[in-house]
Amino acid sequence: MGQTEWHSLRELFLYGTEVLSAAGIEDAETDAHILLEYAAGTDRSGYYLHMHEPAGEAETQMFCRMLQRRAQREPVQYITGEASFYGNTFFVNPAVLIPRQDTEILVEEAGKRLRSSMHLLDLCTGSGCILLSLLKSHGDVTGTGSDISAAALKVADRNRVRLGLQAQWIESDLFAGIKETFDMIVSNPPYIDSDVMRELQPEVIGHEPAIALDGGKQGLDILCRIIREAPEYLNENGWLLLEIGYDQGDPVKKLFQEQGFQEVQIIRDLEQRERVAAGRRA
Repeated sequence: MGQTEWHSLRELFLYGTEVLSAAGIEDAETDAHILLEYAAGTDRSGYYLHMHEPAGEAETQMFCRMLQRRAQREPVQYITGEASFYGNTFFVNPAVLIPRQDTEILVEEAGKRLRSSMHLLDLCTGSGCILLSLLKSHGDVTGTGSDISAAALKVADRNRVRLGLQAQWIESDLFAGIKETFDMIVSNPPYIDSDVMRELQPEVIGHEPAIALDGGKQGLDILCRIIREAPEYLNENGWLLLEIGYDQGDPVKKLFQEQGFQEVQIIRDLEQRERVAAGRRA
């Protein structure tokens, strides 16, 4: 770009949009904005206030490095190390899935069923975004997060510290390391059909942890294990809530019913896709 110290933020933004568009990034403008604001240490209002001022050499070089990573289809959230979820900002890295807005439906539905002093378990906690969002919005409950990945639990604990919350973490393959019972179990488990994995976007299949995505045959392997084993770890009238795939409502509902769950519901998201399964232990 020549003498980079003389380029304005506006010129950098236009350059970034051009680079990302040429790389086939669908929402090039949005991503260019996010990366530039991160590199420049500003927000959208700050950008518009100073968009015609010269950009410093250090921030210009950082922005160009970030552009190269995004052009190679690395997710923006891994580049910045941040993801927004349920009104909070979470640290993320390739050890965990990037929190998605769809999963906020699970948090909402769990929150409707939470009562004072409940004890909560978040299986496959990853970044901890589900558990920590519930603990922050319901300060009178306690929670434990478990994950098979020690690296993921380090991310979750970093987010716990960031949000100033108390939570316990357990390294466990689903319920294998769990020794107590809970009033509610929530999980966003792997539920993608193994045959569909290769069809995912390059950002997902090339960068996010496959162990947190691949749900085996028809995407139901992990869901089945959780539903069958959960009653042993739920207190009387305890709730189980799971994020599911858009076409898994019927088989998952049947699994809940076979395990004796009551008040079984399949909840749809704002686009009317099956998103959450919920049931109460009798």
